Amino acid sequence: MKFHVNRDVFSEAVSFVVKLLPQRNPQPILAGVLIEASDDGLSLAAFDYEASARTTIEATVDAPGTILVHGRLLSEIASRLPNAPIQIEVGEDDGIVLTCGSARFTLASMPVQEYPAIPEVSGESGLVPAEEFATAISQVAFAASRDDVTPVLTGVQLEVAGTQLSLVATDRYRVALRDVKFDGGTVASDESTTALVPARTLTEVGKTFAHTGDIQISFSGSGDREIIAFTSGNKTVTSLLIKGNFPPVRRLFPEQTDHYAVVGTADLTEAVRRVALVLDRSAPLRFTFTQDGVSMDASGTEQARATEAVDATLTGDDVTLGLNPQYLLEALSAVKSEFARITFTSSDNANKLSPVLITPQTSGTPESFKYLLQPNLLLR
Repeated sequence: MKFHVNRDVFSEAVSFVVKLLPQRNPQPILAGVLIEASDDGLSLAAFDYEASARTTIEATVDAPGTILVHGRLLSEIASRLPNAPIQIEVGEDDGIVLTCGSARFTLASMPVQEYPAIPEVSGESGLVPAEEFATAISQVAFAASRDDVTPVLTGVQLEVAGTQLSLVATDRYRVALRDVKFDGGTVASDESTTALVPARTLTEVGKTFAHTGDIQISFSGSGDREIIAFTSGNKTVTSLLIKGNFPPVRRLFPEQTDHYAVVGTADLTEAVRRVALVLDRSAPLRFTFTQDGVSMDASGTEQARATEAVDATLTGDDVTLGLNPQYLLEALSAVKSEFARITFTSSDNANKLSPVLITPQTSGTPESFKYLLQPNLLLR
């Protein structure tokens, strides 16, 4: 095999396909990038049985063939090569010889025949606007759990119904929900389709495809090998779905409530960051909402204490509660509007703390982003 390719194009392609590979893989073969050279150009792919990435790029192919080479090493080399065309060919001892300008690297090849087949997706599909979908992922994925003990909570639930795609994530202490438009084309139906996608994979999809126009989402497979694919332009990412039942968190969102406060998002964000400096790790921050605004009070070790108040408009009775400051900051960052509405929900159980609902404060448009946060018990 032998081909010539543009350095920047090749470097970007290798970087894309290795991004989803785990840092440490128990099977060395899965650390490889599969490169296929043909009359149509180059195809690069990586796969670890759970997620795959594939892209095609233009290249001058002198001799077609297939090679498998260590992905992260190739990516690091490609990103540091001089500004000149790259030539890659198979050497006499089956090693891979990469030449760029006066730089020359010889890399060990890996056995292609031992590499697993890259998943092919041929199921129902639809389109979502890339930028809106990427924003939605950033507003939801952070609320997924990072604890592998409960795998279903480490994913983001995608729910397609008609012309709407919903993204939902929870770690038991909070729930994030965002709706985006979904174009199912001629096969659109009112029947709902769900897919539980690992949050880490979905986050990379959002970063990679954020500015690519439209993303095609395809659902395929059955049983233990259900997969989802995201395709835009010459790039495709697939992911094995997480098996299990996602908790029915939608019913936790209140239909309507008249007890809420409206506050400047940036003002509250900066104040929370300052006051929380004195808090012990994971300790709640005390918030008091009154007609005069919202005040924050924090006490920490070594007799440190901080208080601050910001303007807020309260509808309903005064309320005092404790909130995890980091969880609140992540919600305020996801709101993406000048003002945020913090709604105080009620419960039939007087002994149970009711969650607060955080949404953008907009006029006349239905909320596409909602965030529920469970308050913490205040000990003082």
